[in-house]
Amino acid sequence: MMTGQQYKKSLDDNRETYFEGERVRDIVNHPLLGECVSRIAEGYDKFYSPEPGAVSPLMAIPRSANELRDRIPLLLESDIVANVTYQSIMTLTTAATRIAEVLPEYAERIRHYVQSAQRKDVRIVECITDAKGDRSRPPGKQDDPDAYTRVVERRSDGVVIRGAKLHITGASMAHDLMVIPTKAMKPGEEAYAIGCAVPVNSPGVKIIDTTFAPRHPDVRTFPVSAKIHMAEGFVILDNVFVPNERIFLDGAVAQAAVFAHSLGLWERLGGLSAMAEEGDQLVGFAQLVAEANGLAGEGHIKEKISEMLIHATLIRAALEAAIANCQITEQGAFPDELYTNAGKYHGAANYNLMVRHLHDISGGSILTAPGVADLENEVTGPLVRKYMGTSNGIDGEYRARLFHAIRDLTADAYGGWKAVTNVQAGGGLYAQRIVTRRYYDLKGAKRKALKVAGLSDETAG
Repeated sequence: MMTGQQYKKSLDDNRETYFEGERVRDIVNHPLLGECVSRIAEGYDKFYSPEPGAVSPLMAIPRSANELRDRIPLLLESDIVANVTYQSIMTLTTAATRIAEVLPEYAERIRHYVQSAQRKDVRIVECITDAKGDRSRPPGKQDDPDAYTRVVERRSDGVVIRGAKLHITGASMAHDLMVIPTKAMKPGEEAYAIGCAVPVNSPGVKIIDTTFAPRHPDVRTFPVSAKIHMAEGFVILDNVFVPNERIFLDGAVAQAAVFAHSLGLWERLGGLSAMAEEGDQLVGFAQLVAEANGLAGEGHIKEKISEMLIHATLIRAALEAAIANCQITEQGAFPDELYTNAGKYHGAANYNLMVRHLHDISGGSILTAPGVADLENEVTGPLVRKYMGTSNGIDGEYRARLFHAIRDLTADAYGGWKAVTNVQAGGGLYAQRIVTRRYYDLKGAKRKALKVAGLSDETAG
């Protein structure tokens, strides 16, 4: 296993990262990206073990429902790159299980890679979403054939790939890029059926970063995002060579979708886990700010909070059902597809309504409350406390800080990032509807309806 300092040193490998128009040559000491690195390094130190052969609990494969459940709080406490590393490990493990019968050589390569990644304690990010070009056309009929990542040259020792992968959280801070097909492929699209692991410092890999990190000199008014922000990478694969041992799929179009579906399962479980925690946070903020505003007893406020806590409870129930009904195999424990997808869909589809309730309960001060520095100013501080207070029991600074947290969590740069990613992470709402329908027992539901109606299966045709 690596220590935090060893992790930082490992990033000094000539990787090609760009941020706001400039190449970043020292990512560890960059004023914004360096904060992301430090956060990941802290996670390394937190779970470090000097024992020979030790594997980070964030990379170990769960073998039972209890292990699957116990992993969730560890991941919630960890940085997002640790989370996507776990999801990458589980995606590859799931895909290997599903392709083993028809593509045993690739399945074996995946297992060797996973074991190596666990042993080296590297960080892996998920590269699935392509540039896509004209979304009404398939990969092979784009004006630019590079709109989807593809193999442009095959050699005896590997392949050369070209394309771009978008929305890659923490790409510049990882060691490997897990590159997989973004969708099902058809005959004639063999070049696009490519899955592999690419070192971030490979020649031809270029990463352009954005971030929701607060740019304000006083980050105390950003109590959430200042502590968790992570760079989002636009990853360009410009004629990147991948050796055979790191290729997990090449040209097998019938299995291309397996990787996307496997990633979807673990992405959605991760999203569902986060939403369960966030649901409780939103309820807590709603109750606290209602009390601070003196409106906790009002009927319409109580009604909104009741709807929010029912939403939070249903998400938590779906998460528990996904774990309790997990599938146990020789390779590990895999969450139930139906409950995972239905729960993730419900959480994402209703998130904006829950935030709307919170904003309605809070009022306009979530956007306009004076900052912490204003509270500390000898002239303005006493006045802000006076007028931000609502009663003898509600201190003005306490109420202002509540507003700062709600704004940062739901109505600023991080809040916008959260609103979009809750919908898009794991493939978007449409993908979750498709998978939910695939795993729901529709025939069983029809039989129950026929029984109630006093009809036979034959009558239904």
